[in-house]
Amino acid sequence: MSTTTTEARSLGTGGRQLSAVGVGTWALGGPFTFDGRDAGWGEVDDGDSIRALHTAIDAGVTLIDTAPTYGTGHSERVIGRALAALPVTVRESVAVATKFGLRIDESRRTGGGNDVRPEAIRAECEASLRRLGLEAVDLYQLHGGAETVAAAEDVVATCQNLLGEGKIRSFGTAQDDADTVAVFARSDGCVAVQTQVNVFGWTAATLDAAHAQGLAVLARSPLAMGMLSGKYNTTRRPQAGDVRLDTPYWDYFDADTMPGWLHRLDTVRELLTVGGRTLVQGALGYLLALDPLIIPLPGIRSEQQARENASVLAVGPLPQAEAAEITTLLADSPERR
Repeated sequence: MSTTTTEARSLGTGGRQLSAVGVGTWALGGPFTFDGRDAGWGEVDDGDSIRALHTAIDAGVTLIDTAPTYGTGHSERVIGRALAALPVTVRESVAVATKFGLRIDESRRTGGGNDVRPEAIRAECEASLRRLGLEAVDLYQLHGGAETVAAAEDVVATCQNLLGEGKIRSFGTAQDDADTVAVFARSDGCVAVQTQVNVFGWTAATLDAAHAQGLAVLARSPLAMGMLSGKYNTTRRPQAGDVRLDTPYWDYFDADTMPGWLHRLDTVRELLTVGGRTLVQGALGYLLALDPLIIPLPGIRSEQQARENASVLAVGPLPQAEAAEITTLLADSPERR
């Protein structure tokens, strides 16, 4: 495993030390639908996925983030196979974060709705442990479904029970509304909040809450669903069936809004690539410079992607002057909340 990495980052105050960049595995799940819409990133080859995971780990990555929803269990199974092929000492150095709360049907590769009843969370935890081949989940995160403060409190109580039973080692929330984060943060077992953070923007209140409560910030979509990779333009968009073309949560690749995002990227391209950085290295390096609590979770599908993402561990954060200028230049971004 590489030792030429930037500083480790903590999973919560005084928590486990992990690589400053993790890896996201939504795309490794392959095609599936959720609530009747395409929710995958296209076809994948499991052999390629396993090689990509091994490449990331060899480069120093020690955090893998997944969810039962990703391919309705398939991403977790692929990660389980990848981990099983590693030497025990390497496997034990890697923390696995997964989620719960969204309903899936593995046999039909579909999902829809949510279920956060205690018995449902327990069953989902056991299923994830089987697929991952683990005795305990390092970080167990609410994916969604706690619609009220009372519901969030019940979810936390279930997580605390799972923690006491050794099924999980810590927990957090990827449902990042203020009320849910506040409920989770009251528990000593909560160490992280997962929220969208990238060059284009973030939710300031979520970062403020993380600082106030000593929570790690797992940054989902740190490359803006691939927009910040520089691989796409108005004539080259994701292929049919890709979740990025049909989602209510992002509009990076919508025909009417994509030009605006590309313009914002062009505005800061030179700053992101300072010192010979690639756009990916710059975009991830910006997040490392933005806040010491942030651990970006860039997704992978290939060894090349895994290698480039992990290379920021050696390249390091973007210089503060360039990072500050990017923050100023994109102050009016619609994702700066």
